[in-house]
Amino acid sequence: MKRIYLDYAAGTPVDPEVLRAMTPYFTERFGNPGSLHAFGQEAIAAVDRAREAIAASLGADFRQILFTSSATEANNLALRGAFAAARAWDEKARGAAPGADARAAAPRIVISAIEHESILETARDLAREGADVVIVPVDARGTVDEKKIKESLTPSTILVSVMFANNEIGTVEPIARIAAIIKEFRTGLVAGAAAARVAPARGYPLLHTDAVQALQFLDCRPAPLGADLMTFSSHKIYGPKGAGALYVRDQAFLAPIVTGGGQEFGLRSGTENVPAIVGFAEAVRIADAKREAERVRIGELRGRLWRGIKTACPEAEVNGAADEGALDAPPDTLPNILNIYFPGRSAETLLTKLDLAGVAASAGSACRARAATASYVIEALGCSKERARESIRFGLGRPTTGEEIEAAVGILRKALA
Repeated sequence: MKRIYLDYAAGTPVDPEVLRAMTPYFTERFGNPGSLHAFGQEAIAAVDRAREAIAASLGADFRQILFTSSATEANNLALRGAFAAARAWDEKARGAAPGADARAAAPRIVISAIEHESILETARDLAREGADVVIVPVDARGTVDEKKIKESLTPSTILVSVMFANNEIGTVEPIARIAAIIKEFRTGLVAGAAAARVAPARGYPLLHTDAVQALQFLDCRPAPLGADLMTFSSHKIYGPKGAGALYVRDQAFLAPIVTGGGQEFGLRSGTENVPAIVGFAEAVRIADAKREAERVRIGELRGRLWRGIKTACPEAEVNGAADEGALDAPPDTLPNILNIYFPGRSAETLLTKLDLAGVAASAGSACRARAATASYVIEALGCSKERARESIRFGLGRPTTGEEIEAAVGILRKALA
């Protein structure tokens, strides 16, 4: 039985070119990047080249790219690092002016309701440590409420985190517009009397965006978007697992959450995963070269898949899409993700049938798949738990062909019978 993989939003195979670039660093060039001898120098040179390549792709500076073990770690560094740095700044301000009210309220962190678990759970954990966490709702198609973002900004707000593109429904968020809202608020604070006593005088609130799903298909240069922090992942773009990255506009706004030997400019200690970092950079290079062509090709395949599903199950509906009739090339939705509601059909049962017949799909984020809970992303759209439990995510990728789409639709039709 030939298996059909339609879960590329969860993970991708390593591109052969990426594997070729990585292989020497497992066997021949295996030195520790921290060592001073030739083996170590060879390894750190590879890390530096990878950092330079990714920075160039993003229009960033060399020191603005920090490597991590995953996007989850990068998201933790963004939130926890910003929170720790803000508290340290407050303590310093109080020490410089005893009795001064450096911050009248707890540091505020604003996130959207459909963030990845690594943002949601980290924010909840920080709330237990004293952070004031605000969760902003989204509309029926998954777009964050910009008015609520604006209303959530206070002099104590240190960070706003809104993902660039959602991993379950594919909705692309208006990051540049959110950045403009934050910039206007920040400018007002600096110009006002509050500037002398609150952290925003140094550049708060920061804007962080999780761009893990976006990197393959969208322009992720931080400067045009107005992002201060951006998270990326290797294994979503045909690179190896075990490599993530955080773009940091200004390192002064972060404190380390992993301490030790001082790698990654002192913000993320630990021996660098040289093969994975090299592979990550190669995957970014390939993604840059293929971005536009793949966006169009995969968007057409997604439209084809949707029309086939609608024929097989007329009552099916798309979760989060603005226009079901224009799924081939949606302007504000990722081209590779299709989240479908199958009324009266248990997603768990349907996924099992599909898997037994050779088609791999999912009910949402792979990080939550084994929990067997309804998707909080679908519920955040204003949908019922029942609809969330009857929805399936299909994720298309570079290896996906038209023949696979037709075969998958045929298998789905039998599974629904």
